[in-house]
Amino acid sequence: MGRTGGTREVRDGEFLELVAGHTGRLYRSACLLTSGDTHYAEDLVQEALGRMYVLWRRRGWSGGRHRVDNPGAYVHTVMVRTFLAQQRRRSSGERPTGELPEPEGREADRALRLTMLDALDGLSAKDRAVLVLRYWEDRSVEETAEVLRVSSGAVRTRTTRALERLRSQLGDSLPELAAR
Repeated sequence: MGRTGGTREVRDGEFLELVAGHTGRLYRSACLLTSGDTHYAEDLVQEALGRMYVLWRRRGWSGGRHRVDNPGAYVHTVMVRTFLAQQRRRSSGERPTGELPEPEGREADRALRLTMLDALDGLSAKDRAVLVLRYWEDRSVEETAEVLRVSSGAVRTRTTRALERLRSQLGDSLPELAAR
């Protein structure tokens, strides 16, 4: 057991490094995907990391047919796919909280943030996922298409339509809020 136990400890250590390096970014992306529902975002991050840990322990990352070159990007992919799968299964649009807690002293950004989160909440789950991947995580069309398992053309079309929906929801209020 000495050799196997040591290998597991090394893999567990590597996994903990992955978690420490990516949890903040995962959480911020999850908050956008969930339209500011921090509790759901925490659950989403936890679910993605749990799924990654099972794969990490079972296969490792160094070889085999399930080799992953960039575990950080892969865990983001797992999180987005988990979110979309949960959205397909959700029977209700209820959210347990309507306000995002803000740190003190950030009054100027609060109205803009809440307006953007409300506008994102008005979009479908796939539209939100496309916008978060493209503009928040700064992924290319091809990377977004791979995560969502659709064609690049579908990503471009969905992005254009989602941005049009956002513009129609926000109207002229966004420049006023951003100027503050």
